[in-house]
Amino acid sequence: MKKSGLFFLTLLFSAAAFVSAQSAGRQSTAQEIETLLGTNAVTYAQAARFALEASDSLAVSDREEAFRYAQERGWLPKNVAANDTARLDGISLLLIRSFNIGGGIFYTITKNPHYAYRELVYREVIRGRADPAMKVSGELFLFLTGRIFSVREDTSAASRRSVRAALAEEINTILKKLNIGDTVAEATDEGVMIRLSNIQFEPDSTVLMTSERQKIVEIANILKNFPGRKIQVAGHTAAAGSVEGQHTISLGRAKVIADYLVSLGACKAEDIVTVGFDAERPIASNDTAEGRARNRRVEITILEK
Repeated sequence: MKKSGLFFLTLLFSAAAFVSAQSAGRQSTAQEIETLLGTNAVTYAQAARFALEASDSLAVSDREEAFRYAQERGWLPKNVAANDTARLDGISLLLIRSFNIGGGIFYTITKNPHYAYRELVYREVIRGRADPAMKVSGELFLFLTGRIFSVREDTSAASRRSVRAALAEEINTILKKLNIGDTVAEATDEGVMIRLSNIQFEPDSTVLMTSERQKIVEIANILKNFPGRKIQVAGHTAAAGSVEGQHTISLGRAKVIADYLVSLGACKAEDIVTVGFDAERPIASNDTAEGRARNRRVEITILEK
């Protein structure tokens, strides 16, 4: 991983100053930092002791005690020992949990090392090309800890949008692997939306075509990763027929999809809402058949809490 030497020293100084204020009368912070800088591969116990004190989670000089504290709270990967060489994804989990950094939806649900690592990549705490299974030197660990200080303070809307965008990208990767056509995920102000364009119903009805059912099954499998999240299903129509007819069709189709998702176990009935937007929000021209097909769509949004 490439990093600016000046930037690294600035962050390292910030981390050292923060820890020093917390550790009067205990192990010398300067000495510990010096030891870490000379360490080619930190252990989980070493990392836990430093991270817990730096984050003001626990002030303890004993590494084993710090390791047990973090392990009991699920802040470390499962089935690791105190003296095991720490992996980058494991360190990512420790830092996110000890510093109480919020994460994207996949991390929030799973809280596992893989998505903790992905979260730090999204937030540019981890920069450049890095293997989540790589060992972590003391220098790298201190660099990441310093970066976490700035991330913890970043509560801007831009940061939240970045996390939503990363989740949408993750879902799009899944959709592509499953070869689900006319379907794309994108970040919105409300959450992450999965748009099903040109979804096929019986003409002028709310009866879903049999050929479309597998598509909804795959979407349901994705939504199962977000238990307890509110889901909005919105129906849209092309600009054809009366306004009353457009509303009936758009809302009715949204309800059909919502009921199907519930029946598939994607979410509970109380966690899903439906809305019909008629032809009010076109995404293409209604002057062409292709445009009208795109406008006949259903949008499933995983709402932010």
